[in-house]
Parts: sequence; structure tokens; C-alpha cells
Amino acid sequence: MTIDDFIQDDTPADEVDRRAAVLGSLADTVRDLVDATIRTTVPNEQLLSAQADLADLVTLLRANQLPGPASIRHNSAPTSWSWGNAVIGLANAIAPPLRLIRNPGGVFHAEVHLGAAYEGPPGLVHGGVSAMLLDHLMGETASASRGTIFTGTLTTRYRRGTPLGPLRLEARITHEEGRKVFVAATISDPEGVTVEADGVFIRPASEAIQPEAH
Repeated sequence: MTIDDFIQDDTPADEVDRRAAVLGSLADTVRDLVDATIRTTVPNEQLLSAQADLADLVTLLRANQLPGPASIRHNSAPTSWSWGNAVIGLANAIAPPLRLIRNPGGVFHAEVHLGAAYEGPPGLVHGGVSAMLLDHLMGETASASRGTIFTGTLTTRYRRGTPLGPLRLEARITHEEGRKVFVAATISDPEGVTVEADGVFIRPASEAIQPEAH
């Protein structure tokens, strides 16, 4: 994937920022709605009333929609945005979302709070969710300053159950061999590491520099 695979969008950068702020706030509210829906114990009559209200809101939002997938879009700044991404999508209430931070020495980390929507075993994060978050963080780590990159293999070791609540993810490049970039990562709760992962990420034979993502 290169910048040629992104959707050209001539929205100015300042308007992208304003739109992101509004969409992000909306997604936060929808995220609260998802959690509230899972946890609610109100009577069925109130559930039906809420459903009717939400159906009206869906109709309102459907009045003007992007065709097909949201994809990754870019303008000529160059700035790119991927608001529908399952892990970092600003407008995606399914995404936690992760906010990735690059530290000195090339270590990336993210702080995230996972609630009821991400539960697998009682009180614990679904193992597939853990793998998804790690895959994204490790891919971002591998691709930093290296252009386009794809996941080759991802190996996860679940040391113990990962509790719902505040978590920290960390990733770092361990070494490189030709077009292969090797990354190690962890998920930790306040008591220590719960999941470890190793991944091999592959740079395609031809690469292009991508714009900074929002």
C-alpha cells in the first residue's frame, strides 16, 4: 500500500481538524452508548423507546454518507486520516481508540481503558482484542520512518488474564533483516505484563513515503 492507494480528498487541513474534533466527540458519546446498552437493566418499555429514538438518529446521519468504506484519505498538505480504523479510528465507536506515543529510543506506547465492549471471559479482555491492539501498535512501530509495511507473522503469549480497565501497551524494534522488521510488544495492567508478542513485519519491494496520519 502506498499513498496512491489513499483516497484523494481536498478538504483543507484546518477543516480536517475541526471535523475531527466534532466526530471524535460524537464517537465518544456513541462509545458510552455501547457501554450503557451492555450494562443497562431498565425495563423493556424504556429499551423500545430508546431504540426508536436511536433509529431517528441513524436516519439523520444516513442523510449524507461516504460511498463504500471510509478508507484512508489524504489532501495535498500532505495530511492523511483514517477515521474508520478499527483500532485508532477517531469516528469509530468500536475502536478504543488507541493514542500512540513515540518515546526516545524508538519505543512506542499507548494508554487505553477497555470497558465492557471488549470483554471475553468475565472481567477480562477478549484475547482477540489484545492481539488486534498489539498488531496495530507493532505495525506502527515497525513502519516508523520506514514507509509502508505489512504484518508477516504475529505470535502472542497470554501470561495471564488481562483485566478490563486501564492498560499500557509498549512496542519496540528488536532487529532488522533485509526487508523484515522484528518487533516485540507487551500489554500490562498495574500489576505487570499480561500479554507478550513478537512479530515479523515486511517492507514491500517498492515503497512510498506516506503522509502524516491524523
